[in-house]
Amino acid sequence: MSRQRLIAFLAALAAVVGLVILVPMASTASAAGCAGAWSPSSVYTGGMTASYNSHNWLAKWWTQGETPGAAEVWSDQGACTGGSGGTGGTTGGGGTGCSYPAWVAGRSYVTGDIVQYTNGLDYIATHDNPGYDPTISTWYWSPYTCSGSGGTTGGGTNPPAGGFVVSEAQFNQMFPGRNSFYTYGGLTAALGSYPGFATTGSDTVKKQEAAAFLANVSHETGGLVYIVEQNTANYSHYCDYSQPYGCPAGQSAYYGRGPIQLSWNFNYKAAGDSLGIDLLDNPNLVQTDPAVAWKTGLWYWNTQSGPGTMTPHNAMVNGAGFGETIRSINGSIECNGGNPAEVQDRVNAYLNFTSILGVPAGNNLSC
Repeated sequence: MSRQRLIAFLAALAAVVGLVILVPMASTASAAGCAGAWSPSSVYTGGMTASYNSHNWLAKWWTQGETPGAAEVWSDQGACTGGSGGTGGTTGGGGTGCSYPAWVAGRSYVTGDIVQYTNGLDYIATHDNPGYDPTISTWYWSPYTCSGSGGTTGGGTNPPAGGFVVSEAQFNQMFPGRNSFYTYGGLTAALGSYPGFATTGSDTVKKQEAAAFLANVSHETGGLVYIVEQNTANYSHYCDYSQPYGCPAGQSAYYGRGPIQLSWNFNYKAAGDSLGIDLLDNPNLVQTDPAVAWKTGLWYWNTQSGPGTMTPHNAMVNGAGFGETIRSINGSIECNGGNPAEVQDRVNAYLNFTSILGVPAGNNLSC
């Protein structure tokens, strides 16, 4: 019997027996709007949403690269329309999944705040400032690329990490006793200075590089506990007066500071020139500004070969292995039998961190 004839029959029956028949009507409810498109390269934490194949999905816990609908981490929130609703893809500059507040001149901002400037591009505050122009005051602002994750959409002290492969929860797990100076926000604010870091190669390689950097940092700082070099007797040794610029901050001013323990006047000069910060005259910035401290660590990691033959970044992305990063940092002081206990301490940290990130450690762990 057709639906029309069934309805007519029920109506006639109702008239005979005095019943009220409620005839089901076709649903007129519309699907929800689509969240930002899921991106396999983006990091999602519990409670964040993304759209995939015209459905919205809710992340139950931290995830990256696990496809909605094919992984238990995602909870289907139902069909969606409009917006992206597609099959993923990262967007930038205030695009899908990212809607940062407009920059306002004269409004106070804190490190980590993200704004959209009048040119349509996004910027992240690398230092607290009273509303300086992001395109002029580059000391206080850095360009920021949206992760497209559809998560947090405003500024604050804990913004999205721009797709960083280490979540804040994992960072805290790696460094349970860290000094409060070494903030996760300071680290993620520094990432924009070296966009190739932990974003090159496969997802496994990206996580291996992040783990390698943080393992070496852990060794240099006693688990992110020490901000400055503890052996004060060495402080006066780090001034190379053969350099034409000398040591304007004083002979004892260039001791080890920060996550990679930046030392020597020529390294402060080179790092400062690269980062656009006068560290030769202001070395204390490395021990007072978390973002500057992290930037100096990333500067060495991404640009310096040290006593090795390649940068630690290249060692990890080109398959030379974790051992080569040790060589680039301390060379024969530790490698080639120089101090096997120190090497093993670094390797142990790396194995721990790769385990936390869920990736294999790879080959060539020692030097």
